[in-house]
Amino acid sequence: MEMVDGNKMEIVHENGRDDLAKVFVAKFRGSDRYLGEFVDSMSGSSSRNEKWVAILSSQFGCPVGCRFCDAGDHFNGNMSSGEMLAQLDYMVRRHHPDGRIPTRKFKVQFARMGEPALNPAVLEVLETMHDRYDAPGMMPCISTVAPSGAGMFFDELLELKKKHFDHGFQLQFSIHSTDEKVRDWLIPHDKWSLEKIADYGGNFMGGNGRKVTLNFALSRNSPVDVAMISELFDPSRFMVKLTPVNPTENANRAGLTNSLGPDYEAGENPVVRGLRDADFEVVVSIGDLGENGIGSNCGQVAGLWRMTAR
Repeated sequence: MEMVDGNKMEIVHENGRDDLAKVFVAKFRGSDRYLGEFVDSMSGSSSRNEKWVAILSSQFGCPVGCRFCDAGDHFNGNMSSGEMLAQLDYMVRRHHPDGRIPTRKFKVQFARMGEPALNPAVLEVLETMHDRYDAPGMMPCISTVAPSGAGMFFDELLELKKKHFDHGFQLQFSIHSTDEKVRDWLIPHDKWSLEKIADYGGNFMGGNGRKVTLNFALSRNSPVDVAMISELFDPSRFMVKLTPVNPTENANRAGLTNSLGPDYEAGENPVVRGLRDADFEVVVSIGDLGENGIGSNCGQVAGLWRMTAR
């Protein structure tokens, strides 16, 4: 049982390997209703001193219900800032008990279970972790579908970024399709229009920060209109990341299959070529297929653990 800032966290399951990724399932508040996942990932790096990614959950389940994510099958509320920090502290202490992290690029990613923009405590974590660790290479990452009604969160996020992380902050909008009907089906939750994302993201970059990422987890029959992206988004402020739909239970039930092939990685696919011709930086991120077995790049190990532990 871990105690971090008065928050109890019990590791009930772990899977994977340190040279690739390890997924942890933790019980909070002494109840199986409050399970969370977090991932200690090398993210393709050969050295943890070069690159290291800590992927946190921000909610117990998720209210958004994306068709390909297993975390949306339930929602039991927001995690506290202490519960999120407990996940991060656990991973940091595994490798750096003194809290000194020499990693050149230490990404702390709010992208596991939950929609971070729907939990104001995420902002508290961002404020706290700036001083909590000796980590010059720390780079927070927020992955969001841009839910409607979270305008105050995004306003405060912009101010926090300017205050603490203008040298490096990754904001990723999960878009998945430029066709609004398809996008609404894939992400069945009220959310910002692409125009509003373009407006906010254009202001977010600023300073010496990274470009804002537009993420498309590509599946068959999920259109990506290069002309629309070029019209709405400024390639000097936005980049595009293409990832596969991972083989989750919900993705399989919804009939969503990966459409990324070798032509994408080679830059020969018309979508990749078109975006690069329009001056967009394009990252095709398929990842190590071994992570599918671990469950580190797809959701959700907690649901599987819940079923097998009965």
